[in-house]
Amino acid sequence: ALYSATHAMQRVYQPLLAPLGLTYPQYLVLTCLWDQDGRTVGDLGRTLALESNTLTPLLKRMESQGLLTRTRKVEDERQVQITLTARGRALQVEADPISRCIFEACGLPLADLTALRDQITGLRDHLVKS
Repeated sequence: ALYSATHAMQRVYQPLLAPLGLTYPQYLVLTCLWDQDGRTVGDLGRTLALESNTLTPLLKRMESQGLLTRTRKVEDERQVQITLTARGRALQVEADPISRCIFEACGLPLADLTALRDQITGLRDHLVKS
């Protein structure tokens, strides 16, 4: 059920993101940066539950599209800081209606969606630990 729900969710997102030139993983990265710009690759990876070997190529593509910049931190060159460009920030306004469309497509009250998200996050965390 989780597998098919994930794919169904991505199918709902796809036509909403295509006009913006974004993929679902790119949108997830942007939502994290819209929430808190200047995160490190490690922080983004933890937030999105993505390994660096998956995240780094994604960030490189987004940088080549002019959505963000990747800069080594001066105080610790092992850390790479991700910062939105003006184009990446501007997409937030264009993407704003997406969350409402997704909410409506889910057909569940907000409290139920929040509880479901928390339960799935808890399940993921337990599986990762085992």
